[in-house]
Amino acid sequence: MAATPTPKPIRAEVKAAAVPGASSQTRPEPACEPAFLYAGNPAAPALQAFADRCALQLPCAVALSGGADSTALLYAAARLWPGRVRALHVHHGLQAAGDDFERQCQKTCQALDVPLEVLRVQAHPQAGQSPQDAARRARYSALADAAAAQGSAMVLLGQHADDQAETLLLALGRGAGLPGLAAMAERFERHGMAFGRPLLSLPAASLRQWLIGRGHAFIDDPSNRDEHYSRNRLRQRLIPVLAELIPHYRDTFARSARHAAQAQVLLDELAEQDLQRVGCPPRLQALQALSAERQTNVLRHWLTRDHSVRPSAAQLDELLAQVAACTTRGHRIELKVASGSVSRKGPELIYLPR
Repeated sequence: MAATPTPKPIRAEVKAAAVPGASSQTRPEPACEPAFLYAGNPAAPALQAFADRCALQLPCAVALSGGADSTALLYAAARLWPGRVRALHVHHGLQAAGDDFERQCQKTCQALDVPLEVLRVQAHPQAGQSPQDAARRARYSALADAAAAQGSAMVLLGQHADDQAETLLLALGRGAGLPGLAAMAERFERHGMAFGRPLLSLPAASLRQWLIGRGHAFIDDPSNRDEHYSRNRLRQRLIPVLAELIPHYRDTFARSARHAAQAQVLLDELAEQDLQRVGCPPRLQALQALSAERQTNVLRHWLTRDHSVRPSAAQLDELLAQVAACTTRGHRIELKVASGSVSRKGPELIYLPR
């Protein structure tokens, strides 16, 4: 199905329970009054602003977990663009509550008259990969494939301001660079599909309060209380203290993340210019003519862009040392990076996956 231009709100038939029905409209109609349309859901104006900002096209899909955040997002999307929204639920099979989440998603979608597709994935961690990372990768792959098959132009995700602040704090804790400090992007692409996070400006409490006030059901993920995970420990122990000391931390952290993202854009543009100079794959002699900082930047960009690997700071430092020491024709370079290695081949560096 072909995507239509940036959507505007369209009028939905409202039943006694204030649930919009599906519409056969193929093109958005003029907006109706905000009070009628949004019904107090804070996700609705945030979603409409995101759609205008990012030129969102329809139809779109909502990644629905059954939790409060994605449920509020689906209510907003279904009310803004009835008949042009689908829901996708990923069942990982990792916890006993997974079937409860699926049932709740079915009830919500039935009430909203939104088509639901349940995606069952089996995430098998590779060596050195956490089960959470494996599940996340499998989830994005499944969402992208299903959305593309449905003809959706974008998958909308329910992450909010609290998630963004937690992501920034976790990045600080592991000594991340600018990509980590930029936290979660509002819009990004993965597996050939566009993804969007329209709720990054909203606190989680506002979404939950609206759902509870309207009597809309959702499920709390029991794994969110497991302090075995760093994010949960941070959420339970540090965030309450932070909220007391810096009440507006969500806003200030989000601003810092945007600054980091802007700085990373400039570094990426500089890396593209340097790649044109040093070649792709990079030529050793041309690399050595750059400053150490620009060598680090261009090598990280080359490995990430062309080989989808992210070298650690220690690996990049070692690679720069080997590049600096490479002054003779027979000097070898060999450095393990991710699941492969960077090696010398004649006058160039190459990456060899394993």
